[in-house]
Amino acid sequence: MGRKSNFLVLALLVPAIWFLGTSYEAATDESALAALDTGDTAWMVVASAFVLLMTPGLAFFYGGMVDKKHIISTMLQSFVALGVISVLWVLVGFSLCFGDSLGGIVGDPRTFLAFRGVGLSPNADFAGTIPFLLFALFQLKFAIITPALITGSMAGRVRFRAYILFMVLFALIVYPPLCHMTWHPDGILRQWGVLDFAGGTVVHMSAGCAALAGALFLGRRMESKLTPANIPFVILGTGLLWFGWFGFNAGSAFSAGADAVLAFANTNLASATAMITWIFFDRYRDRKMSAVGACIGAVVGLVAITPAAGFVSLGDSVLIGFVASLISNVAIDAFHKSGRVDDTLDVFASHGVGGMVGMLLTGVFAAEVGLTSGGFETFGKHVAALVAVAVGAFALSYGLFALVNALIPMRVTSKQEERGLDDSQHGEKLQ
Repeated sequence: MGRKSNFLVLALLVPAIWFLGTSYEAATDESALAALDTGDTAWMVVASAFVLLMTPGLAFFYGGMVDKKHIISTMLQSFVALGVISVLWVLVGFSLCFGDSLGGIVGDPRTFLAFRGVGLSPNADFAGTIPFLLFALFQLKFAIITPALITGSMAGRVRFRAYILFMVLFALIVYPPLCHMTWHPDGILRQWGVLDFAGGTVVHMSAGCAALAGALFLGRRMESKLTPANIPFVILGTGLLWFGWFGFNAGSAFSAGADAVLAFANTNLASATAMITWIFFDRYRDRKMSAVGACIGAVVGLVAITPAAGFVSLGDSVLIGFVASLISNVAIDAFHKSGRVDDTLDVFASHGVGGMVGMLLTGVFAAEVGLTSGGFETFGKHVAALVAVAVGAFALSYGLFALVNALIPMRVTSKQEERGLDDSQHGEKLQ
């Protein structure tokens, strides 16, 4: 693909969105405005802003962990998703996720093409007390951070233009079916009874499995030893992620009510438990109680509680954080010792494994339907869905990496990698 293709594609998309879109007045049902709840709407505006902040937080989290010569590129790979995915979402992404169901697998891209029909009145099929436009914008933030999460596995060796193309294809081919099947009222997994309150399956498992595919496809870095360049960046990024995660989980209640409060509390407790579990377990295994370890543990706890946030008790959230932290800690250690997969920032072991643990434990602890409530059916369905989602996300992502590589080489040259991605990809470097 030519160097000018990115701009030319954008130059076609912008007038297409302008031409195809409709006014909010035309998409708004005046008779339905009475159903709007100002408290719910205010909370969801705030929650949407919280979730948006997670992507810059992720940029700091990842950027602080890589070599100094890759910091800018690594951070930009997360940050640029704010732009790329937002445009795609308006044009067709939202339709693919929440449009009229095609067999319960994906949405009809024509339903909300260029946000047609996405107005200020509520849509009772999705969130009956907030503007439908606000629902669409809240869901956008989930679509943004998912491909951004994947970048950590490829840090230090991926060509920026190739990554953008992969991100576009992932947002059109991998993310929409998972989102539709899990969260659309007619989605197969939702109809089947699979529970995912805020994206443990849709976001973290899919990103983790895609990250594993990327790490395998790209191969090992020239310099496999990782020395974090800026640990304060990692701590700052963790704080921003933790803060934003309250919107991620509590916002998924789509109301300013009891479910939101429960999700808020569970989010904090699971993360706090996972953080201290990680550093205490490290000490138990004769390792230092490191700042990076504390941050990774906190994020793993946030990941694990995400699918369960509104379905479990406070005590359950503590146990989920504890178990997920132990399993991810062991998984990261095992990956490092095996040396077979160079997942630079341990995305699969953190987000993939953490999401899997959270999904399984949701089936264990979910109120009224989990194993602890005497029901096996939900847990069994979660096991089956976990296998299907993991295999599907991995296979599709690996195929996309191969396709992109055929068009634009995914990996930078050895000289570019040695020079650093900041300089070779962007002509910028830290002084």
